[in-house]
Amino acid sequence: MDSRTSKQNYYLDIADSVLVRSTCLRRKYGAIIVRNDEIISTGYNGAPRGRKNCSDLGVCTRETLKIPSGERYELCRSVHAEANAIISASRRDMIGATLYLVGRDAKTNELLKDAMSCSMCKRQIINAGIETVVIRTAPLEYRTIPVSDWIENDDSIFLNL
Repeated sequence: MDSRTSKQNYYLDIADSVLVRSTCLRRKYGAIIVRNDEIISTGYNGAPRGRKNCSDLGVCTRETLKIPSGERYELCRSVHAEANAIISASRRDMIGATLYLVGRDAKTNELLKDAMSCSMCKRQIINAGIETVVIRTAPLEYRTIPVSDWIENDDSIFLNL
């Protein structure tokens, strides 16, 4: 009997290791893009290169303004983990790939069971040609989302009504 961890949990464990580089004071995310069992790129959330991170400044603007999770991302200093992973890869390498995502609370380090890519990251994932997103929901559990679902169920249409 093979007692090794599943491939999905193996890659999610790596994404969980990547998130320790996050500089966000609110949420830490790690993402990796995998195609044909090869890691194409990794990403974590943090300020753009050369800018001060929230962890350097000691303040989160969205936290200070008490902005709920999932709202007003334009006020966030960070580039999201998914976006950083996409930026670091070539589109031809991402076509048909899987993005693995893990999120943790920055203060408690608790796993974010309801982690989800924001609408802006969803658009980038779609345009990158990524086929599937796997998100950790518990230490050995995850949900798998076909990116085609985000294309068919276009949440940006409802935002504009």
